[in-house]
Parts: sequence; C-alpha cells; structure tokens
Amino acid sequence: MAQVPTSLPRRDFLSGSASALAAAGLAGRHGPVFAQTAAAAAAPLAKPLPGYANWKNADALIVHSSTTIETKRSAFGTSVITPSRQLYVRNNLPLPADTIVADPDAWRLRVTGVRDPKSLSLRELKRLGLETVTMVLQCSGNGRAFFPSQPSGTPWTVGAAGCVTWSGVPVRDVVQALGGLADDLAYMTGTGGEVLPAGIDPKSVIVERSVPISAMQDALLAWEMNGEPTPLAHGGPLRLIVPGYAGVNNIKYIKQLAFTAKESDARIMSHGYRITPPGEKSDPSQPSVQEMRVKSWINSPLPEDRVCAGTVQIHGLAFGGMHAIQAVEISIDGGKTWRTARLVGPDMGKYAWRQFALQAKLPKGTHVLASRATDSQGHVQAQTRGENKSGYSNTSWADHALTITIV
Repeated sequence: MAQVPTSLPRRDFLSGSASALAAAGLAGRHGPVFAQTAAAAAAPLAKPLPGYANWKNADALIVHSSTTIETKRSAFGTSVITPSRQLYVRNNLPLPADTIVADPDAWRLRVTGVRDPKSLSLRELKRLGLETVTMVLQCSGNGRAFFPSQPSGTPWTVGAAGCVTWSGVPVRDVVQALGGLADDLAYMTGTGGEVLPAGIDPKSVIVERSVPISAMQDALLAWEMNGEPTPLAHGGPLRLIVPGYAGVNNIKYIKQLAFTAKESDARIMSHGYRITPPGEKSDPSQPSVQEMRVKSWINSPLPEDRVCAGTVQIHGLAFGGMHAIQAVEISIDGGKTWRTARLVGPDMGKYAWRQFALQAKLPKGTHVLASRATDSQGHVQAQTRGENKSGYSNTSWADHALTITIV
C-alpha cells in the first residue's frame, strides 16, 4: 500500500521538527512566520521522479514519495493552465500497469443504478457525448504543512493543486443514454481500477468515493487532459472528474460508476477523508472532504527571491471551489490593511482559478504579503484554518502568507 511508505518520512520529519520549532519559540504559533518555518522544515531531500512520472519536469517538482509529488510554489508561473509536466501527483494505491493506457479505447466502465445497466468500452463512451471543463484539481491535504499540530501524511504546502482542462463525456449524457436513473437515488459512487493487495478485505483499501447526486450535472468521464490522452499518472485512460470537489473524489482508472441510495462503505469513504476533531477517531458521522472552499495564495515574490526596493509586481492565484472568484485583495502588512488586486488572464469558468496581480511600492525592510479571495456568493477566504486531525482543507490566508525582505 502506498500510504504506508508515504507516512513514514512524515513521521521522521515530525520527530526532528517538533523540537526545533519549540526551540525557536514557534510551536503552536499561527501566521506566516510559522507557515514558512514549517514549510522549510517539511521540504524533503531531493528524490528522483518515479518511473511512471519520469516525463515530468523534475526542476518544477518536489518528490515526497513514489506516489506523492508536489509542484514547487515558484513553478506555478503566471498562466492559468498548469502544464501536465508540472502537475502534482497523489495516489492512494500503487498505479496499475501502464498496459492499460496502451489501448485506451479498450478500457471498460460498468455503470449501475440506471434503468439499463451496462459495461461500456471507452470507445463506446466517446460516442455518447463530449464536453470540456477547466477546473482546479487539489489534494485534500494541500496546506497540511502549515498546521502546528503536524498531522501525519504528506507535508504539502501549496503545490498539491493545479488548474487543468479535461475533455470527456458528461456523466449526465451517459445516464440519459442508459435510460435515466433507476430510482430516486442520492449518491454517485465511483470505484477505481487499481490492483488491490491480496489477502486483505478489499473494502479496507479500495479507492471508492460517493458524492451527492447533484454533482452528476457537471461531472465528466474524462479521457483527455490538457489536450492529450489522460496519462497513467493522472488516472488514464479514464478518470471521473467532479468539478469543485477535492481531488480524492475525482476517481482515477474508474472501472465502475454506480448510482446508489447510500454512501459507499469502503474505508476511504466511511472513515477516510473526514474532518475529524483533533484527538478523536474518524467515523462516518463527521463531514466528508468534498466541496472545496474559496482560497488564494501569492506565488511571487517569494522569500528566497532577491527583490530591490521600488515597484514590485505581486501575483498569485485564487479559486472558489464551487463558485467563481469575484475579487482578490492583497496585504503588504500581514493583514492590517488590504488593497484590491486586478484579475488577469482569461476567465475559464467558475471551476478554474484566476490569476491576480498588484503593483506595490515596497521600501527596504521586511514585509508580510498575504492574499484574501472572495467568491461570487460573497464567501471570504478565512484568516484561520479549521483545525482537524488530518490537516485537511486548509484555506487560511494567514497560513499562506509570505514574509519577504526587500533590499
């Protein structure tokens, strides 16, 4: 299982960093100083890209483990779309054999919970409809490294996210072609096609997630990512795409799509990816990590950049999860005052992120840069994180702030 080796380096990190932060007087402290210290401490030693991802740009990535690869904050650039070679990777299980992408049209998907349940090949799915969506794909644990509680798991900072264009058949079109839903069902449940370890209960490890039936309206069965066949590293040959929902709900190598009355009883659904209070055990009664919330962060200038006094171009990105971005503000004094930033570049739909920029005159000295986004429904990015056992869903603008020195 991939999760075991993924968590071990994290524990090694915890044993050394907890005492170091305490000695520095930063243990339990909120805000950009802690965030940057935690991020620096969390940075792993350079590791080579795993074979399935050796086509990616190693200079733009941090390899945490064989199944967790993060985009460097400095690599996001100023364009909307995240290049495939720079996009993060997160897998809950080892990848299937690459033979499944050698003949992608032969891949089969079983659809149940419809009036005419069927197994369809990708070739057949391509005849049922076509749509393209640009959306933010983000791991549930993005921003985990900023939690003072140091949850176990990959210490992502901001790079477990990207903005990606997907093409495929709308799920609603597949349902219509198969006679519509069989009953008044509440969930759409996707099951991944990874090869499961032998000798253990499949439900304890299988990647199977349920989302509300309403998510079907914008969901895709995608065979193309950023203009090319969806690669194995990102769920090819066929991936369930649920715009606005956290990455784990976008099922890779999808082999079954079921419309169900109840949520899946797989462990990853019933106990995994739950917003569990610190110190408690996860259970199905706790909120599931599903819809994403409004979030932003600054990508330039960074603390490691040499920046001279004068006019500085501050830029970053913002997204609303389920809603479009309405506005972004930037602070150069740690949130004491705010200025309205300018949204730049094309608007690629409510599920995509927007680039923002602000020109500011910065004198010599230390400045704390922060961004705060507002979505079209008036939801404002929170200052503080929602504390939880696993370090999920961190949207805190204070955590994502940067302390820079102008020379």
